[in-house]
Amino acid sequence: MPSPAVHREGTPAYWKKGVQAGLPIAIGYMPVAFTFGLLAKAAELSLFETIGMSVIVFAGASQYIALSMIVAMSGAAELILTTFIMNIRHLLMSASLKERAEDDPKWLRAIYAFFITDETFSVAATSSEKKITGSYLLGLGIVAYSCWVIFSGVGYVMGAGLPQSLQDSMGIALYAMFIALLVPAAKKSKKVIALAATAAVLNSIFSFVPTLNGGWGIILSTLIAAVSIEFFMKGDERDE
Repeated sequence: MPSPAVHREGTPAYWKKGVQAGLPIAIGYMPVAFTFGLLAKAAELSLFETIGMSVIVFAGASQYIALSMIVAMSGAAELILTTFIMNIRHLLMSASLKERAEDDPKWLRAIYAFFITDETFSVAATSSEKKITGSYLLGLGIVAYSCWVIFSGVGYVMGAGLPQSLQDSMGIALYAMFIALLVPAAKKSKKVIALAATAAVLNSIFSFVPTLNGGWGIILSTLIAAVSIEFFMKGDERDE
């Protein structure tokens, strides 16, 4: 039985297809990454820390929540656990893609699994190819990843050039960003509204408990809200 090997035949063509498929994602990432850089500057992160977070984490929602927790002086354990909970869905995405991906070496799977986001997964999962090659997934992921990292840095540098009064006001932009992300989803699903409202109420209550005032309160309110809403509102109730 032949050992797993990188698919050689047509590799440049698959790579090119992956890059082409990733370009729309990269363009969509530009303003989000740029805003992340601006907010990271407002949260008093250094340029190295801002780019480093995008290089290592590469998860927009988690990075935005991390900024709010850093501002709230949360500890490292709270940040890591929150990021884990936020991204645990990627385990299912990776398992799903593995069924369609070629039998590549484990080191190559580990690399392109790192590039999985909601957007790259959606594009890869809906690909018309019967089998997805590692070259395609690498091209898709690297172009999206590069754009996210570069524009995080660009946003930070541009934010540093803004007047101090405008930099100080950028703190409110973080909350505006969360609202902007929430409203489109809330228009389509009552569960999203119930989830956000329950988590907000619980987190407000936990803020009066000294041991839960901060990151642990966010983690606990998120978990309780997610489990309780799924239990009481079974199924996907959408307002069409």
